[in-house]
Amino acid sequence: MNKNSFVLGLKAGLSIAIGYFPVALTFGLLAKTSGLSIWEATAMSIFVYAGASQYMSLTLISKGVDPILIVLNTFVLNIRHFLMTAALNEKMQSEKRWIKGIYAFGITDESFSVLATRKEEKIGTAFAFGVALIAYSSWVVFTAVGHVIGANLPQFLQAAMSIALYAMFVGLLVPSMRGNRKVVMLALIAAVINGFFYWTGILSTGWSILVATLASSIFVEIIYVRHEKRKRSGGQLKGV
Repeated sequence: MNKNSFVLGLKAGLSIAIGYFPVALTFGLLAKTSGLSIWEATAMSIFVYAGASQYMSLTLISKGVDPILIVLNTFVLNIRHFLMTAALNEKMQSEKRWIKGIYAFGITDESFSVLATRKEEKIGTAFAFGVALIAYSSWVVFTAVGHVIGANLPQFLQAAMSIALYAMFVGLLVPSMRGNRKVVMLALIAAVINGFFYWTGILSTGWSILVATLASSIFVEIIYVRHEKRKRSGGQLKGV
């Protein structure tokens, strides 16, 4: 492994590590208030390593949702990583599959952005490992630190922190909704479907979220595909 390239990767990923500080810290704190031990919270960051999915899991765990449903919801939420790693594979230098598999685990939205925007024609394996390692390490360490801080908070503050979980979801959703009708439609339709299942009691919490996520994604995609077809057919008629 090229040492200089690895160090450059660490430097490039430093901004990600800094950005992860408040998010991972909050996750560790909320994990403590949700009843997870420091080992459970840290293990989730070690083995799952998916910010939004981990926050969602806290909600599902606190509601006693079946673990299989939690895994399924996490899988659906992270399907985009298949596309990201497939796209990134075209820019990476040739390497053994098991080595690619290791640093592919470290691909998140942020590390993908850093790697995908590199100007080099081919990105070195050492550089990718540097970016992934510092981002991953910071997420795991700050999770543990957040849990320790949470354990030392007064009990009434620990109870109040449960509200921060919903505030975090709003904070993640609102910026992506600005100027993006597709995201707005996805959020609203998923909320309506989930609300219907929740209030009618037809499905449990885990299944409700899973079905709402899939149904809204499929429905919105169908609308946009049909819209694009109409635009193309309209353009062809004008050109005739």
